[in-house]
Amino acid sequence: MTAEKRRWRNSLVWRVTGNSVLLSLGIIWLVGSALLSQISTGIFNEKLNNSISDSETSARSIEVQIAVAQFQNDAAVKKSVDQMISIASLNGATAGREIALLHFPVVKPVTNNLERTSNLLSPASVPDSLRTLVRTKTGSHWERTKIRYLGGKVEDGIAVGSRIEIPRAGTYELYFLYQLNSQANTVNLIRTSLWFTGLALLILIGLVTWLVIRQVVIPIREAAEIAEQLSAGDLGRRMEVHGENEIARLGSSFNEMALSMQQQISRLENLSRLQQRFVSDVSHELRTPLTTIRMASEVINASRGSFNSKVARSAELLIAQIDRFERLLADLLEVSRFDAEAAVMVTEPVDIIQLLKRTVDYLHPSRDKIIHIYSPLEPVIIDADSRRIERIFRNLITNALDHCEGEPIDITIVESEDAVAIGVRDYGVGFQEKDSARLFDRFWRADPARARVRGGTGLGLSIALEDAKLHHGTLEAWGRLRRGAHFVLTIPKSAGVEIVSHPIPVLPPSELSPILFETDDEEL
Repeated sequence: MTAEKRRWRNSLVWRVTGNSVLLSLGIIWLVGSALLSQISTGIFNEKLNNSISDSETSARSIEVQIAVAQFQNDAAVKKSVDQMISIASLNGATAGREIALLHFPVVKPVTNNLERTSNLLSPASVPDSLRTLVRTKTGSHWERTKIRYLGGKVEDGIAVGSRIEIPRAGTYELYFLYQLNSQANTVNLIRTSLWFTGLALLILIGLVTWLVIRQVVIPIREAAEIAEQLSAGDLGRRMEVHGENEIARLGSSFNEMALSMQQQISRLENLSRLQQRFVSDVSHELRTPLTTIRMASEVINASRGSFNSKVARSAELLIAQIDRFERLLADLLEVSRFDAEAAVMVTEPVDIIQLLKRTVDYLHPSRDKIIHIYSPLEPVIIDADSRRIERIFRNLITNALDHCEGEPIDITIVESEDAVAIGVRDYGVGFQEKDSARLFDRFWRADPARARVRGGTGLGLSIALEDAKLHHGTLEAWGRLRRGAHFVLTIPKSAGVEIVSHPIPVLPPSELSPILFETDDEEL
């Protein structure tokens, strides 16, 4: 895209100014054309009326002269006609009028031909259509024509003609031809003036539009730039406010909004820091008494054989709850590290298949009865933090074991050129589709009562998602009530590389539309 196109697309000033100039150009052209047409018509009509009036006056004068000469001989009549043409020739050079006396065609031959034209005027200057009209109808008739001279000169003009009777010579056609040079020059002058006036008007319209739009757009542009800086974290930027007009009120409102946002964000940041510090401090402070409690509980649990059944059972429950308490503290500490952006990833080559099998053996030694692993035969090596990847596996598999309700669990590993995907599919209770948006929220549980029975902390999936993001990977989930759930972890093979492909879709193949798998039984 060229610089002009980018400026046109990105600049409101240029677009509005350009559109205004284009619309003004169209309006000026239409108005100018209509005005020039009216002026041209008016000038022509004025010249036509003057020409008809002059031709009728001149024709009557010629008829009077010829009437005086009718009592003389043919030579006198011819001399009178020649004198009439000579006077027209002298006047035509200055007045722009020519005269043509053409013979009216008759059956009998002409003995005394008096055809004449002034100033070497070509008889072809009179249109045939006008001559036909003069021959067939009485009175004066006119028509636009090209005035042609025998020397080759051609001028625009008007031809006005009528019939005249010449004694002892017969009927003739008398034509007066008036040049339109003066009128054409006037129209050209008006046309040039209109063009220059329209051009000046376009420049003024464009300049005025540009100045007016700039007064409106500059504050808006400033507001957009400041809004971008506010979004980037520079919360101290404000608009300059001048005057008391609408733009000034917009600037004041914008500054008030920015101040309110800054105060609110600062308050939330302070609250977040306090919460993070509280979680971190409480987690650390609880470790000391928890260590003492664990030591005492282990002593009690070691001697539970000498207690009655109720006390022995209480000792076992105490150990279990202390284990759960330690897991909760460990999760809270990890969450505080994520919030403080202090989480560190130590990458190393990891065989993802062996890591998964080791995690399954730790969580469910008898996995062959319920957990099925589908993986490549060869090792799948990636650059990752083995501790965090193992924690993701542990959270996903534990979640599947808690909710599978005795149904099998399928774990699939598929690799592509740049990524590895691990899918954990269970066929248990599942979750509602509307719950998928909050599935990775902290301390959120689809069924709080059930989760409390099974001892979940509500932080496992949230920590798993943060670990996946730390590897530039993704963690997606699909689920339906009573149809199970499917969690897909996708991580790049090389640390820090963005994922291009997803080897395992989050929608399980078994959940695709049955139409995709229909076959024709007769063909089978």
